[in-house]
Amino acid sequence: MGNSLGKLFTTTSFGESHGRCVGVVVDGCPAGLPLADEDIQREVDKRRPGTGASSTSRSEEDRVEILSGVYNGHTTGAPICMLVWNQDVDSSQYLKNQFLPRPGHADFTAFTKYGGFNDFRGGGRFSGRITAGFVMAGAIARKLLGLKRIEVLAYTVEIGGIKAQPKQTDEIRENIEGNALRCADPAAAEKMLEAIERARTEGDSLGGIIETVAFNIPAGLGEPVYDTLEGDLAKALFAIPAVKGVEFGSGFSVATKRGSENNDSFTIKNGDIVTLTNNTGGILGGISNGMPVVVRVAVKPTPSISKDQSTVDMDKMESATLSIEGRHDACIVPRAVPVVTAMMATTLCDFAIRAGIIPEVLK
Repeated sequence: MGNSLGKLFTTTSFGESHGRCVGVVVDGCPAGLPLADEDIQREVDKRRPGTGASSTSRSEEDRVEILSGVYNGHTTGAPICMLVWNQDVDSSQYLKNQFLPRPGHADFTAFTKYGGFNDFRGGGRFSGRITAGFVMAGAIARKLLGLKRIEVLAYTVEIGGIKAQPKQTDEIRENIEGNALRCADPAAAEKMLEAIERARTEGDSLGGIIETVAFNIPAGLGEPVYDTLEGDLAKALFAIPAVKGVEFGSGFSVATKRGSENNDSFTIKNGDIVTLTNNTGGILGGISNGMPVVVRVAVKPTPSISKDQSTVDMDKMESATLSIEGRHDACIVPRAVPVVTAMMATTLCDFAIRAGIIPEVLK
């Protein structure tokens, strides 16, 4: 089974989209971390749908409940179980089309792997709904990383081919919560919203790119050769249902460069060894080099669209046509931003604990 992530800071995901709840168990969180419901709720609220063109009309309250691992406002060192209840559920369209796999979804592969016993409603375990648990775990990880001044930011840089202009870090911090798309370029965000609205009215959807950066990462995080920092980060990010690509630093563009262009030259700044550029995205040989860790993820267009699509009837074994009705995002990118933040933080936290940077008991 593959529902757990991490070695020392371990997260185990549970629940289905239309089941009773979704949540996570976090094991390995150091004892003594001040933790309140509000710390988790603040992050979970960021992945709830908004009111704009990009969002689904499914509106879950997503009120977080911490069931274990916290006493007198501090973590105890025991596993922390957190969940949100599924309340605004409408399974009618899924029951109606039970044997018609939706193109772009995991309906067919899940049906095949689990012999039809899987909970298919709303995508079940393969729904973006399960990422609420990812964000809960990420909220704890971010608090732990904050003790070491490690900061994780994520923001939209592209939707539907519309690219945001690069911004300075202070501008990014200031701007990303100022628009529904969590884009640091307000002008680009307006164009992105217009493109999403056009896609929605045409019964279609859009994908995009999210960039995430971690600052103040110490050199030395990573466990080669199999548990490399970028390897585990990629694994965590690919667990997000809509993610279809991950690149670090200059990413695929390095294939067009010469070594003299791509190599990051070393220098000394304020007594520390740093690089003049950051084409590697802060990772060399699977180990952090002390520079910001820079990652981009490609998010596919929401596969639930109202256009007619060709599929098959798995029960009758004949061709069929499917037009998906119901409540779906025209663009999942904005809601994926806090999830990307969470998975980045969760992975970095695991490596920081493994390296002894974060102790087992906080005093």
